[in-house]
Amino acid sequence: MSPTLKLAIVGGGSTYTPELIDGFARLRDTLPIGELVLIDPAADRLELVGGLARRIFAKQGHPGTISTTTDVAAGVQGADAVLLQLRVGGQAARDRDETWPLDCGCVGQETTGAGGLAKALRTVPVVLDIAEQVRRANPDAWIVDFTNPVGIVTRALQGAGHKAVGLCNVAIGFQRRFAKHLGVDHELIRLDHVGLNHLTWERGVTLLDAPGSTTGREVLPELLAGFGQEISEDLHLPLPVIRRLGVVPSYYLRYFYQHDVVVQELKAKGSRASEVAAIERQLLGMYADPALDTKPELLAQRGGAFYSEAAVQLIASLLGTDGRTTVQVVNARNDGVLPFLPDDAVIEVPAEVDAAGVRPLPQRPVEPLYAGLIAGVTAYEQLALEAALKGGRDRVFDALLAHPLVGQLELADKLTDSLLANNREHLSWA
Repeated sequence: MSPTLKLAIVGGGSTYTPELIDGFARLRDTLPIGELVLIDPAADRLELVGGLARRIFAKQGHPGTISTTTDVAAGVQGADAVLLQLRVGGQAARDRDETWPLDCGCVGQETTGAGGLAKALRTVPVVLDIAEQVRRANPDAWIVDFTNPVGIVTRALQGAGHKAVGLCNVAIGFQRRFAKHLGVDHELIRLDHVGLNHLTWERGVTLLDAPGSTTGREVLPELLAGFGQEISEDLHLPLPVIRRLGVVPSYYLRYFYQHDVVVQELKAKGSRASEVAAIERQLLGMYADPALDTKPELLAQRGGAFYSEAAVQLIASLLGTDGRTTVQVVNARNDGVLPFLPDDAVIEVPAEVDAAGVRPLPQRPVEPLYAGLIAGVTAYEQLALEAALKGGRDRVFDALLAHPLVGQLELADKLTDSLLANNREHLSWA
């Protein structure tokens, strides 16, 4: 197939972008890109990343062209799909998200708790503005959101009528690790993955009879029996708890299951943002080397493993370049799949994906131990979205009061003040 597709990446100046570029180059038969536009307001970073991106394409013999621009409207013009991977406020804002909640004895993290709410408030208005520019440029374009918090941002996009789907690398990471444990090809592993973005459980793992097959055998008990210690260490969760539950929670469940332990750990070791900022400085120095034409090994420490492969699979199916229906874990509109949630909630489950769109697969009833937390966090996400769209201290307070990691009047009040004090420059209404 001749490369005719045009893709745009908003946040293309991210130091993580070369991981995406490498995936696009390696998997060009699956996703034939003719033109790729990297869009970012940071022109200096953008040129460094763009230069390396072109060298990676050239090294791997990819025929597509790569251009860069700081102009969103110009960059998305005519794009078939637009990827969003932006961080409003940069690593400095992330560092604050991961720091000030600790002063209140709450977890400091950029996708959940008070820090996650701060990121949502900064991000949603910016993303919606970008999405409107995409709609004007090409109303048929798909928007693939990798911007955290993915569930809230994707719900905002869908609520505004955009063709949007959210993507996270947690599920594909589990798929690849489980396949490695079992010594099989990853295409033979299908997950019974259910929940919300960064709030999911693997309730089953099927070893398919063949890639794309609808039949296979359940192997989760085998994985827990044979590789439980490795899984426990990956998740930093106690092995006896995992084995008793008989499921594999995502790493992010630590923030709920061991909240106070995590708070003490975070206070002792400092923010992840400071680590990432140091890695980014090193990466940008590497990207400036005109001889570099492959993604450096250091990039693996930046996070987001397998995102490029998940993105290629998703976009190829949405744009119909492979001409088939695939099953992928995505963030999509609920529409009754989990009957205890509103229809417009965004859930993270396996879905059929093809040129006709995204259709979440039916789910067996969710056990109360998980359904209760899913429902509580969904209510918080609804309130968080209202605060992001309408502003106001009271709405911020309500969202924090509803969050399972907060839930106390005095604590919500103090966190609200801290959130506003640390984000006024990004909140037009504050």
